[in-house]
Amino acid sequence: MPPIARTPAPPYYAVIFTSLRTDGDDGYNAMSEQMVALALQQPGFLGFESAREGVGITVSYWTDLESIRQWKANAEHQEAQRQGHQKWYAAFKTRIAKVERDYEM
Repeated sequence: MPPIARTPAPPYYAVIFTSLRTDGDDGYNAMSEQMVALALQQPGFLGFESAREGVGITVSYWTDLESIRQWKANAEHQEAQRQGHQKWYAAFKTRIAKVERDYEM
């Protein structure tokens, strides 16, 4: 996947997940790779961008709010969320935003 997600003409939606990790991997990297593979199969998924240096930020892009709801309700994703709450994140925040315009170079 390219470093900058290719998205369609707006409108579409962005899920912005900001996090602080706990120490150690404890299965985090494997689960992260599994979630990327799973997201790629989800209806409405458009792509993502992610960076981590201290604070981690992952932005995933979706066609509509229903696609985001279905992703949140996915059983495998719920298990990843459960483990994240229990062992991988010291803190996190999720924001959902409608992208009304974008431009690029």
